[in-house]
Amino acid sequence: MSATGVPASTGAPRVRRNPTPSLLTALLAEGLDPGYAAAAEDRARGHSLHRPLHAGVWCAGGALVLGLIFGIAFAQAADRAPGTEQVRADILTQVDAAEARGADLARARDDLSDGIDLARTRALAGDAQGAAVLDRIGVLEHGAALVPVHGPGITVTLTDPAARPDLSDRSRPGAAATPVLIDRDLQAVVNGLWGAGAEAVAVGNVRIGPGVTIRQAGGAMLVDNQPVPSPYVVSAIGQPARLQTGFVVSDAYQRMSGVAQLYGAGFTIAENDDISLPAATAREIRSAREVMGQ
Repeated sequence: MSATGVPASTGAPRVRRNPTPSLLTALLAEGLDPGYAAAAEDRARGHSLHRPLHAGVWCAGGALVLGLIFGIAFAQAADRAPGTEQVRADILTQVDAAEARGADLARARDDLSDGIDLARTRALAGDAQGAAVLDRIGVLEHGAALVPVHGPGITVTLTDPAARPDLSDRSRPGAAATPVLIDRDLQAVVNGLWGAGAEAVAVGNVRIGPGVTIRQAGGAMLVDNQPVPSPYVVSAIGQPARLQTGFVVSDAYQRMSGVAQLYGAGFTIAENDDISLPAATAREIRSAREVMGQ
């Protein structure tokens, strides 16, 4: 040990504390990867890694496999197509039969209702008391929309915007756009017409009476559980000038004007000198109570 307290040198070789990494040294010393030199040497010897014949064989094999897969898929689709078309035809046949059966039942119901009305008239028209009862029944039926009516009024037509072309899906060129109009729009228009002084209202060919609902099921609009397609024609009987003036200042008009401007829905109002509306469907009344003052 030296006089200063520092250990004397033992003469051993000194090791650098931060030796240069061998990888970094190799990168600085060698500009190219050794693999390039090996590849050049192989090419010089005639040992080429790219064999056109082998590549062609692989391409042909891949094409054969792809063709086999597509052929099997096409054959399966062709086998299933007749069955799918048959199922679709059977469903359409069942739908047509159900619609025809429903139409026959509706005609039978109307015939029975006419027979009941005729029998009731014959039974009650013989004396003054019976005639008064008939008059009272007529007033109530008119208020319940159970008799067809006609007269001047206005029609409000609501139309869903046309479907925009979808270039990304060519498999469904006739696909319709998502409906913009909802059941609340029709409800608002009907209530606005009632508030404007309408005496009778119908949506499409369905009369609006007590217990009639306007609901939306998916993309279908149901009025009294009957599908009504777009355009939706809401007809109202009453004084045309009064109806139009009262409807224009209603909340329903403001609502539909906004829908037409924002979403492109059709919204028109027209006067009509003679509107014919059918009778509403009569429903069985199980209980009733008289409202005082009515």
